[in-house]
Amino acid sequence: MSFSAIILAAGKGSRMRSNLPKPLHRLGGKPLVDWVLDGVAHAHASEAVVVVPADAGAFSAHIQQNDALPCKIAVQKNPVGTGDAVECARDSINPASPVAVIAFADTPLVSLACFRALIDGIAAGHAICCLGFEARDPAGYGRLITDGARITAIVEDKATDAKTRAITLCNSGLMAVRMPLLFELLAGVGVNETLGEKTLTDIIGLAHAKGYSTTYALAEESEVMGINSRAQLAQAEALIQSRLRLEAMEAGATLRAPETIFLSADTRLGEDVIIHPHVVIGGGVVIGAGAEIKSFTHIEGAEIGAGCVVGPYARLRAGTALAEGAKIGNFVETKNLNMGIGAKANHLTYLGDAEIGAGANIGAGTITCNYDGTDKAKTHIGADAFIGSNTALVAPVAVGKGAMIGAGSTITKDVDDGDLVVARGEARTIPKGAARRRNSKNERKK
Repeated sequence: MSFSAIILAAGKGSRMRSNLPKPLHRLGGKPLVDWVLDGVAHAHASEAVVVVPADAGAFSAHIQQNDALPCKIAVQKNPVGTGDAVECARDSINPASPVAVIAFADTPLVSLACFRALIDGIAAGHAICCLGFEARDPAGYGRLITDGARITAIVEDKATDAKTRAITLCNSGLMAVRMPLLFELLAGVGVNETLGEKTLTDIIGLAHAKGYSTTYALAEESEVMGINSRAQLAQAEALIQSRLRLEAMEAGATLRAPETIFLSADTRLGEDVIIHPHVVIGGGVVIGAGAEIKSFTHIEGAEIGAGCVVGPYARLRAGTALAEGAKIGNFVETKNLNMGIGAKANHLTYLGDAEIGAGANIGAGTITCNYDGTDKAKTHIGADAFIGSNTALVAPVAVGKGAMIGAGSTITKDVDDGDLVVARGEARTIPKGAARRRNSKNERKK
């Protein structure tokens, strides 16, 4: 069954103490709201209506760039509760949609199984299906009042009495509601006297009183964790990292010390990849089968081919592409680099804006001087070339196939295929010059 998603994102998020809208804070390298949009898209939502505050320019622009599913923006001009927020979506949602699922932009860990359970509750003939959970500490949560598998009411924490406070079955806030019943029920909900808001949860008691069937599905407490502070964001990051690590290992990667390895939501690892302890992988990284990433390596925006070896202590920046069997060693930094099959830079090197051919060997201390203070320029190194240690390649410059550059050279002109170039000043020895210089300095100090 397809459905429309209504994603509530109009809260101020003041506890984050940030100029960045709360739904754009990142989890596993991905904005919170994108986790929710991807979740409802995977559950076969046909559209999403995101309810935002009046001043949500940057956030609205981000939503409109989303490609997970068709999205519309609805504005809640005067926030007066979740019921009012959902009503703001009335004019934007497809009126022919059979079901609306209400979710929250700051609740990013909801699994596909949970979304499907909500839809299954409606498919089974119920008018409303809420997502509940058993709380270790229910304080602060609304309680689900049940009669068997049916919900008769949701009581907000502030309105509980002693008996209700003892209930541990709590409301996550997510629910699926038949359409157009959702808005018919909301029309009959007034402002909650206890909260001073029009709350979405009040539709449960109203639906029960009108004879509609209401039920609930269960989630793990960790799945419905809302993020309202930096501390909760850190807790959610720990949870999502555990998920990502487990998924990576189940897909055939070896993580030597999983708890020390950080992945991103879009990390793609081939079979038999080995990742050593203390590796950080940012967004946009693909690592091919059998590659090995050694400790204290940081990678972002890079594509690493099958059988490559990277690190330890390497940094691969955006635009790096390593072909099969290439090697990047300790204290090597790369950016906008295409490295050919079997090429290697084993240590202490910066390679930026460069094309390196298959089998080339880049010696320690080599630098591609790609920036002149105004513009970037490229360095081209041919297949099987040998670049000696402490070489500066001043771009734009090309070194031909099979060419050799002597250690300590500064190369400012193109080198033809097979040539050997040594570009360094001739050494000059001044007999006893060191002693005379020291004596001269000591005399001046007297």
